Amino acid sequence: MDFREETPEAKRERLRQEELKGNPMGTFGDGMNRAQFGSLSDLVGGLGWKVSGIIIMLLVIGYVIYKLVF
Repeated sequence: MDFREETPEAKRERLRQEELKGNPMGTFGDGMNRAQFGSLSDLVGGLGWKVSGIIIMLLVIGYVIYKLVF
C-alpha cells in the first residue's frame, strides 16, 4: 500500500510498530504502566466518536443523578 493512500488509523499503527522496534526498553516501561493504570487512548481508539460521546453523556448524567440523590 502506498503511504499516500494510508488511512490515519493504519498510519498510526505503522508508526507505533516502528517505534516499538526501535525502542524495546521504553516499550517495556510503557507496557508496564499501561497494564497497571490502563490507557484511555486504547479504550477510545477502538470506539467511534458517537460511542465515545454516548459514554461521556452517560457519565455526566450519572454524576448529576448521584449529586441530586446524595
